[in-house]
Amino acid sequence: MSADSVQSLIDQLHDEAEMDRPNDLTPDVGIVMGSDSDLPTMAGGKGKRPGAYAALADELGFEEQTNYTDAPESRFTFETFVCSAHRTPELMYAYAETAADRGIDVIIAGAGGKSADLPNMTASIAYPLPVIGVPVQEKSVDSVIGMPQGAPITAVDAGKSFNAALSAVQILARQHDELRDRLVSYHEGLQTEVGEASRDLHELGTPGFKREHWDE
Repeated sequence: MSADSVQSLIDQLHDEAEMDRPNDLTPDVGIVMGSDSDLPTMAGGKGKRPGAYAALADELGFEEQTNYTDAPESRFTFETFVCSAHRTPELMYAYAETAADRGIDVIIAGAGGKSADLPNMTASIAYPLPVIGVPVQEKSVDSVIGMPQGAPITAVDAGKSFNAALSAVQILARQHDELRDRLVSYHEGLQTEVGEASRDLHELGTPGFKREHWDE
């Protein structure tokens, strides 16, 4: 039996799955995590490196969709939920089994601890929808990637939900040239930063580069 707050989410997901809304009005990427304590890793902040939220919203022009029936202006969107595999398994199951019917094209699933089962369970239930697993901690890696043959999941290194978001958009870019262009532009920006840093280091020398670029 699920708590009322959980059951209401389960009912909402099933209701949305029956709406048959156009794909351009539904979230393209679904982000789920086992606990809200995983949010600093999945979104970024609180001393953590930039996360999936930063990659999608800040770098690639996605908007977060917080109301399924009221899409943002952006063509490309994502949504975020907490679905604990152990405390709310019914919610996890409902999210995974309704994802495709709700218009989700790829799921990013993150979990921490030694029993980080949300990514692989989500992948099993949502199959053949692609799922990208994010081990929130180093000790979560084996749990996330430990899938048997025939039950696939793609996963990134511990804590690197930013890369999971890039991978999700790479999948979407196979059907959307606009996203391919955004990915290329992002990568070119990284190349430019490296080139500029290399020239500055060479021309200023190490002491000069440190004076120019390092915080005192």
